[in-house]
Amino acid sequence: MNEKYYIVDVDRKQETIYCYHNQMGEKLIPSHSHKKGQFLYTEGGVVFVKTMEKSYFLPARHYMWIAPGVEHSIHPSSPQVIMRNLYFPIYPEEDAFYFNTSIHPVNDLLLELMLFTNRWNGHIEPSDKSSFTIVEAIKMLLPQVSNFSLPLELPLAKDKRLKALVAYLEENLSKDILFNEIASLFGFSPRSLSRLFQKDLGMSFIQYLTALRMLKALQYLLEKSLTVNEVALQVGYNSLPTFSNTFQKLIGVRPSEYVKMNTPGLHNS
Repeated sequence: MNEKYYIVDVDRKQETIYCYHNQMGEKLIPSHSHKKGQFLYTEGGVVFVKTMEKSYFLPARHYMWIAPGVEHSIHPSSPQVIMRNLYFPIYPEEDAFYFNTSIHPVNDLLLELMLFTNRWNGHIEPSDKSSFTIVEAIKMLLPQVSNFSLPLELPLAKDKRLKALVAYLEENLSKDILFNEIASLFGFSPRSLSRLFQKDLGMSFIQYLTALRMLKALQYLLEKSLTVNEVALQVGYNSLPTFSNTFQKLIGVRPSEYVKMNTPGLHNS
């Protein structure tokens, strides 16, 4: 099958559930949308998913639900990343969960069911009773097992100068970043930059910078063999307790717990 064909094929039959498991084999999947809702789980690396409004970070042991009709592009950390996709028909009267794009931890039951679907690719018809029942069970489970949503998203800058500033922040997270110095560097007064952040991104500079640092920390914790202390320094925290407290406030667990959750048998200090 042509690599891109499945994107078009997903909506060819309205009533089916569509399975697609494959290695990325490419640097990105360009912007597209589906009439069906998409369950996306990845193995072998982290993935960024960009919609028109936000950039989402999908780490290991989590899945992303992409609501029907949401335009998105997929950017893996490596072409070796394996994508496991299930596409479900969603009807207007169904649970509100299905109409919101979000990221959630995967529990063991969901993981076992989803890996079981690895034997199938393409359309599963409602008439294929045994297969369809198993895959539909995953859909029905999602609202029940996905009470906890991770805030792993950042709004995308629309203003041209702000885009350049945000790119600079991403490249210099390990440095001591001071608001007034950044404003001056990019030709803003502190007041005008503060207003632009609120207007364009809907959050303050410090809120954005903190979220950016935590997302980068998650990436380092999952992808690199660094200690929690080393990760803290990489994202601009000289104080390990401050980093750990901030991480817990945003992600819900301490960095050391997060490492243990996602890399069994590996213990970072």
